[in-house]
Amino acid sequence: MSLFRRRAAVPGDGAAGAAAERASGPASGGGPAPGPVTETSPAFGGIVFDSVGVSVTGPDGAPRHLLQDVDLVLTEQRIAVIGANGSGKSTLLKLINGLVRPTSGTVRVVGLDVAESTAAVRRAVGFVFTDPLSQLVLSTGRDDVDLSLRRSVPDRRQRAAAVEARLDRLGLLPLADQSIYDLSGGERQLMALAGVLAVDPAVLLADEPSTLLDLRNTARLRSLFAALPQQVLWTTHDLDFAGDADRILVVEEGRIVFDGAPGPAIAEYRARSAQAGAMH
Repeated sequence: MSLFRRRAAVPGDGAAGAAAERASGPASGGGPAPGPVTETSPAFGGIVFDSVGVSVTGPDGAPRHLLQDVDLVLTEQRIAVIGANGSGKSTLLKLINGLVRPTSGTVRVVGLDVAESTAAVRRAVGFVFTDPLSQLVLSTGRDDVDLSLRRSVPDRRQRAAAVEARLDRLGLLPLADQSIYDLSGGERQLMALAGVLAVDPAVLLADEPSTLLDLRNTARLRSLFAALPQQVLWTTHDLDFAGDADRILVVEEGRIVFDGAPGPAIAEYRARSAQAGAMH
């Protein structure tokens, strides 16, 4: 298919797998796409980590622990995850929609074991990657949002109207027909977000979504996150952005070392970072 620019997506293969899941979409026989979410949605309080660990085999054959002993019940609408590079932030997020599977313990979303019911969970949980070009699989934003809706809105005219409505909701309609390569990094990230939000997921996960953004587009993204009805979890190195959350998880060397309100969590992270810097 000439519209696709990159290799064929393989389900479960990181960003490419997520793109394949989005393209295959929620079909009529696979359960309905989640509707708009409210604060009484079962998504709130529906993410549970029970003794979760993730390990891989290192180059020397010894196990390397990416996450250890994670026990969480995530009930807040806005949750940020902060920590140094390689601390396990992204792994934590990817466990929630099955992009990474636990080697011990279980992760449940709205009562479903993510490892056993990955497809059903992904119909309820959207994921936005750091680099939007790994997620935007078609040549324009309009086509990409259309891809997200192809299975849930099979009628072409209805789907075209739905695409316009979703792009307009994010203020992206003027950019809908531009090549994604002609968009700024911030515009691409918002287009990728539009594709994920098009199917109204109950939960939105975003892995360092502001990394490639300038100050203006970061502010725009923060405003958008604040207005979304979904439960939103994101990783970030931007402590101001993290401060928008209701709850912050601090991850260090694969463990949750602090879990609490933004002010104390950010203070704890700063103290640990300063201590680590002093040791080197």
